[in-house]
Amino acid sequence: MGGLASIGVPGLIIILVIVLIIFGPKKLPEIGGAVGKTFSEFKRSTKGLMDDDDEETVKKDTVEDKDLKKSEKL
Repeated sequence: MGGLASIGVPGLIIILVIVLIIFGPKKLPEIGGAVGKTFSEFKRSTKGLMDDDDEETVKKDTVEDKDLKKSEKL
């Protein structure tokens, strides 16, 4: 019930053997490369989204600080 995190090493070995049987040893490096590129693109995209959120938070805090300073002057 733990989802993908509960697969463990034996489960990964079984998956690898099934993939090896289905696609054969010649296609395995190509599949591995495609999966690696997909994961790296996903990681890059999520990092970009996180950076965008951080920038919005900084901008929002800066605007709030300016508003606070203006209200203190009054």
